[in-house]
Amino acid sequence: MELIRALQLLKLNSLSTAWVDAVWDFEFTHTDPLDPVIEEEIKEDPDVFRTIYMQLLPFSSEDDDNAQSVWVVFGENGVSAKTLVAVLSYFILSAKTKSPSLEQRLCGLQAASLYLLLLKIPGSVANKVYHQILFDTCLNMPLKCWPQDSGKKRKKDTLKSSQGDPKTGKRSKPPKKVSEEMEIDDDEDDEEEGVYFSAQDLLKLREAIVLLVRTLLRLLERFSLRDKPQSADSCVQLFTELTNFEPVIGEMSFSQERSVDQLQSLPELSYHGLGLLCSTIHGEGDECRRRVFRKLLYVILMMKTQERSKPCLLAPSQTVCGARDQAILFISHIVDKQREATLPLLRILVQHICHQMVEKSEYRASGAQAVGKLMAKMPCQDYAAIVKWLYSYSRNNKVAFRMFALDVALVLLEQREWDVDDTVDPELAVFLPHRFLVHNIIYNHRNDVSPTVRGHALHCLAQCLELGSQNATKCVHELFSNSAQTMLDSGRSEQTLKRRETVQKTALTFRTIDLTKHKSITTTHRSVMNTSLQNEETMTLFKKHVSDPKTNARKSALETVMSLLKHGVISCSAENLSILSDRCRDPAVSVKKKAMQCLMDLLAALSENREVQEAWLRGVLPAVMDSESSVQEKALECLDHVVIAHIKSQGKYRDSDASQKLAWELLGLLCEKCQDLSRYFSKAFSVWAPQQKFTPAFVNGLLSHTEGERAAAAWLLLAKIASCSPKLNYGTILETWENTIRSPVVSVTMTCHILSVLGDIASNLNDDTKTRIVDDLMSWLKTFSLPLEVISSCVDTLVRFAKSDNTQDTLKFLDRFCGELVSVCESYLSGVILQEKGAENINEDLLVKHLYTLGAASLHCPSKVGKRIFLLVQSVLTPSEQQPVPAEGEDLPASQPLSQFKPNSMPTVVRAHAVITLGKLCLQHEELMLKYLPVFARELEVGTELAVRSNVVVVMCDLCVRYTNTVTRYIPNISACLRDKDPIVREQTLIMLTNLLQEEYVKWKGALFFRFAIALVDPDPTIADLCEYCLVDLLLKKSPLMFSQHFIECIFHFNSYEKHKKYNKFPQTESEKSKFSLKGPQNQGKRFRIYRFLLKNFTDEQRFSITTKVCQDILASFVDSELPLDSEGSELLADTFDILSLKEMKLTAMSGPAAGEEPQEDEMAMAKAVLQVAQKKLVSQVQKRNFVENVIPIIISLKNMLEEQHSPVLKHLMAYLQVTMQDYRSEVKELFAADEQLAAEVEYNLKQFEKEKQQEQQQMENQLANFTLSPRRNGDSVASPAQAANVGGQTGFATPLNPHSAKGPAQTPKSALRRRTYAGMVTPVRTQSSPTVFSTGRGKQVGRAISTPQASINEVTFGEQVSAICNESGRGSKDGDEDESVLHLMSPEQKKLVPRQWNVESPLVQKLRTKKRF
Repeated sequence: MELIRALQLLKLNSLSTAWVDAVWDFEFTHTDPLDPVIEEEIKEDPDVFRTIYMQLLPFSSEDDDNAQSVWVVFGENGVSAKTLVAVLSYFILSAKTKSPSLEQRLCGLQAASLYLLLLKIPGSVANKVYHQILFDTCLNMPLKCWPQDSGKKRKKDTLKSSQGDPKTGKRSKPPKKVSEEMEIDDDEDDEEEGVYFSAQDLLKLREAIVLLVRTLLRLLERFSLRDKPQSADSCVQLFTELTNFEPVIGEMSFSQERSVDQLQSLPELSYHGLGLLCSTIHGEGDECRRRVFRKLLYVILMMKTQERSKPCLLAPSQTVCGARDQAILFISHIVDKQREATLPLLRILVQHICHQMVEKSEYRASGAQAVGKLMAKMPCQDYAAIVKWLYSYSRNNKVAFRMFALDVALVLLEQREWDVDDTVDPELAVFLPHRFLVHNIIYNHRNDVSPTVRGHALHCLAQCLELGSQNATKCVHELFSNSAQTMLDSGRSEQTLKRRETVQKTALTFRTIDLTKHKSITTTHRSVMNTSLQNEETMTLFKKHVSDPKTNARKSALETVMSLLKHGVISCSAENLSILSDRCRDPAVSVKKKAMQCLMDLLAALSENREVQEAWLRGVLPAVMDSESSVQEKALECLDHVVIAHIKSQGKYRDSDASQKLAWELLGLLCEKCQDLSRYFSKAFSVWAPQQKFTPAFVNGLLSHTEGERAAAAWLLLAKIASCSPKLNYGTILETWENTIRSPVVSVTMTCHILSVLGDIASNLNDDTKTRIVDDLMSWLKTFSLPLEVISSCVDTLVRFAKSDNTQDTLKFLDRFCGELVSVCESYLSGVILQEKGAENINEDLLVKHLYTLGAASLHCPSKVGKRIFLLVQSVLTPSEQQPVPAEGEDLPASQPLSQFKPNSMPTVVRAHAVITLGKLCLQHEELMLKYLPVFARELEVGTELAVRSNVVVVMCDLCVRYTNTVTRYIPNISACLRDKDPIVREQTLIMLTNLLQEEYVKWKGALFFRFAIALVDPDPTIADLCEYCLVDLLLKKSPLMFSQHFIECIFHFNSYEKHKKYNKFPQTESEKSKFSLKGPQNQGKRFRIYRFLLKNFTDEQRFSITTKVCQDILASFVDSELPLDSEGSELLADTFDILSLKEMKLTAMSGPAAGEEPQEDEMAMAKAVLQVAQKKLVSQVQKRNFVENVIPIIISLKNMLEEQHSPVLKHLMAYLQVTMQDYRSEVKELFAADEQLAAEVEYNLKQFEKEKQQEQQQMENQLANFTLSPRRNGDSVASPAQAANVGGQTGFATPLNPHSAKGPAQTPKSALRRRTYAGMVTPVRTQSSPTVFSTGRGKQVGRAISTPQASINEVTFGEQVSAICNESGRGSKDGDEDESVLHLMSPEQKKLVPRQWNVESPLVQKLRTKKRF
């Protein structure tokens, strides 16, 4: 018989009974080596096991006669089934040794297939063929025999994926505790090093694995695993591992029932096996289905489960993603097929996908899609229950949970909205509409304490508008149209939720994970929120989000605002659009790029909106001159894409082409409303010019547009590219010029551009053409009918025509033509000023144009300007007769030749232009400058005309560049304009002085720094912002020590204290002192606004040294009686103690993490934390030593002095000690050993403060915390330290208040004025809970409620063996059914319960202790 002959190849009769018994005795875990001769004889035929398999296959059919006869055949021919199984086990175990060969692997797989086939033959159990250990070993064979090289690559890819995104260049967060497990896997894989498998070898191994799996599937059709749970687990493990073994060609379908032989790929065979395991043959109830769902959970999560370790992430390769999609399809198929039995398990699966989700965005997105597909299979009631659970899940204190809840909500919004039917519980009906997802999950997290969640919530809100679902868009519209009603409804839905806190249970082994006992983000009921505040907050809050301190939150807020504008939720007003354009100048590079991208998207959607076009220009164009090259490149790319790329010739222009139309409309705006952006546009062309971007075809296409409605825009572009263009069609340009010169000026801008192009091509024209154009220019200028801008362009063009290789020829040309213009202007001015009644009948416009032309032309021909012209211009500014010299006592420079510019009959506009003309004359004539400089200075002090004063500032600053040493003496006169009554003059002065300081024409000497700093508290918020920008972004980078060097003197100067021998000694007039004084309690808020701003920009080193310097230069001066402790000294001393108490004085190394910043658990973050702890300890020791040696002796002496004089400054001293000693709470007595009474007082104050702080925290437990501060506008903080103390005590940091609150005391009687100090920390002013206020900019205050939900998570239902915490089953307390069936999740904020310590000692310890007693 063929079967017996095949079995003889295994040499069963040659094996000793002892060897066989030993194999069975070891339970198939170990085998002694087989006789080498016998083993070689068996291996002579490589297909021996395959041959026996084919001979045994007919006996495994369902024909009972054949099946029964195989065991009879064995008995008749003396074949021992026990020996056969022992031989098979030997080859199976040989394949599991270290680095097995290809032959061993193939033999092992074929032997395992043969063993499984024996089990399928009826009677195998009766003949004792089945052994659980050997069966499980066979199930592990495919994974053990397949080379793990691909797995190693996969793990390495996973490690690489954690390094970051190569496109964005950003480094992502390291994976949490995943890398260790990956490294372990790599170590295991190293065992196979040195074993090489060819493609043919791998194909043989795959065929052997397919044979084994098919045999197993046939076995499972008849062989029940009902009483074999471990074997069932092994089967599920094998099938789930093989689901991503190889890709499936085409789509996998589960709807058609197919036999095992029809299935070709291993994933198809695996899912067929999982389907078999879900059938009732393998167990009653849901045990097997639960096993399958639990294993597929990790396939959906794209994780790999491992023994004795937590699951690790797999790189999201095509194979892994394909396996995930197939797993979702399979589960959907099982749910459709066995609906009633699997729906509870489906809820469990969804909850565990949520619970085990990692923080990586790609995995979250994948998991959210999976949850959405699975929830689509649920009935209405179950869907509502899961949404309710998701709402509670979204309020958990874990950031990953809240992030994933937002992702899931967004996916659910893509699906159809459920209709409420009769089967839905009325209490669950509120969770079905899309409105609940948008309002209660997504929108509610816009103010989350975590910046990551905040940003993601805003991103999701923006995505809601991009979805195809009309319901989602409608819900977002509701938020902005009926904010109060939305919040009330939200409160009602939460009350409905709160009424049902009972935990659902199922009758399955899956248990409900009850999250009601764990911490959430907030416990505030939204129903008690101030709805009137919500009405106002919507857009205001979004503007605050755009200024969020966290970069990602700002980017998400920009995306949201763009979507709101794009979809018409909010109007495209200039104010709303400025949110996007202003952020193109954000401190963070990524935010700048995001803002530009948002503007690009908005322009693409609303290309015809003029407001959007202007906002795009104002956002993108200035970025061309950004300090970051990548931002410049982005801006240039946007300009090229939107404007330059769509410029075509007149013949190719089509009105129907939206891109072409948009490009010309943008250029038209640059010629009209946005002319101030011209310099940025020119910068773009200077970058493009070397790239030879503008071809002759492009230029000729532009020239074709120089007539008609697009002429102004075409000339704008030509003016920018004419200097770098290879060749222009001069005929068209000259023809246009001829037409322009013969007609009145219609468009000033276009005329200036034509003149600019003429100047660019001047060097390429012949002499006749040049002469004709120069004559045209001169005749045009002599008409004095041109606008001022055209006059300037004409003179510039004339100068460009004068350029030649011979310098003498150029000078002669300029003296001839510019001198002629000067002569004409002189004649006209003489007629107006010197003739009788000439000034009475003047033409104001004509006089201004003559003055302007005189100034422009005189710069190019100084030799043609005589003294008579100086006197004529002076006569415009002063009356014909000199006024008498001012009385004594008035501050006038000794060298002043004239009194001042006295008002005369000339209009103000004429006098203002005369100042500019006189300034241009001074630039070329030094003696004239020396004569008029004192007059300019005097005009700044006593002049009443705004235009004249503003122009004088410009002239003096320009003269400072030309005559630096001379004009530097008048810088105090210029800086005095920083307190001018007109904001225009203040702003002009600030800009001009910043330019001079940047170029180092002016140094920080005298009172200049303090006057500059006072602009920080300017009543005009724009000027204060501008000053902050100039100081931090422009000047501080040039002089990093600028703030620290002037800080001590700031204290003296702003208190107007002049009794110190060294500080505040620079010369100032009384009027200047009063103008720049910030003395007194009414100005305390302004002083501390400046102090805080300066300190905020200190380095830790500067903070440390400034503390010592303050003690030595100020406090020690009072101790040594160098400074008297009078009323002025008391004010100075009080300010000093309050400054020392500021939180900005605290070293950043000593400060904790920022509020709302979630702790990270990865290794890098832990290493950083350890380093910070060590650094903090070192800094603390140095600071303590400095405090003991330099500060405490002075403090004790001052305290005694203040007590003797009963000075009110004593409370400031005690408040300072109270703040400082927080860091040395346990060392008070040690540090103040020299003054026991002071130590006792400080200790008492600290105890009182802690007690009252606890009371306040209890009262304000439901209070909303402040989170949004501008990236640089943190300076908008409290007006005085006491306010910081009173508010900061509640939230852990100072809440910024309105800077204008400093005006308050000025409106109260002097008797009511009292100084705010840190004494408020000992006796808090606030005793009642009130809404926290945060600043939304100068002059605005808005209360803000952080609405991040904090409640419990209910109804997660995976039980002991499918715990989301770990794989090992761990039983909890068995005091009741509730505790036994509920898996409690520990919050990361909640301390783990420490096991009770047993009082057990070893006999040795007891013996030693007894000896010590005796």
